[in-house]
Amino acid sequence: MVTEHRAVAALRVFLVLLFGILVVFQTLSLPGQFAHMAKESPDMAYLRWPATAVTVFWVLCVQVVIVCTWKLLGMVKADRIFSPASLAWVDGIVWSIAAAWVVLLGVFLYVGFNADDPGLPLLLFLLVVGVAVVGLLMVVMRALLRQATTLRTDMEAVI
Repeated sequence: MVTEHRAVAALRVFLVLLFGILVVFQTLSLPGQFAHMAKESPDMAYLRWPATAVTVFWVLCVQVVIVCTWKLLGMVKADRIFSPASLAWVDGIVWSIAAAWVVLLGVFLYVGFNADDPGLPLLLFLLVVGVAVVGLLMVVMRALLRQATTLRTDMEAVI
């Protein structure tokens, strides 16, 4: 149990660091990078704002996953993870991944139909498949959590 609490504390520290870094990317780095790219390649400048919006949205999706994970860690620490309330936070993770995947699929299709080189579409296809795997894994984990919650509720009713 002591190891669990240490792992939860360490994970929370890294989640705070990751969230902070993502805020910097979201507000400074990504908009600045796409502004620079628009200046360097005026023929592609029309992609500045769509690319900024899409990447900031993806960062937002990751931030939602971080917040949901934070809340779930609190439930683990309080030994309340097997409760119906935890399913809402897992749903937040699943929906965030689904939203990011849909936008990624759109980017993949746009790039795929407009690309001259197969490298970027192949990389985006890899990401589409990888995010789909993570999303479906979360759906399975949610089902396992629901089953464990039901079993724990039944056991508490018996005791």
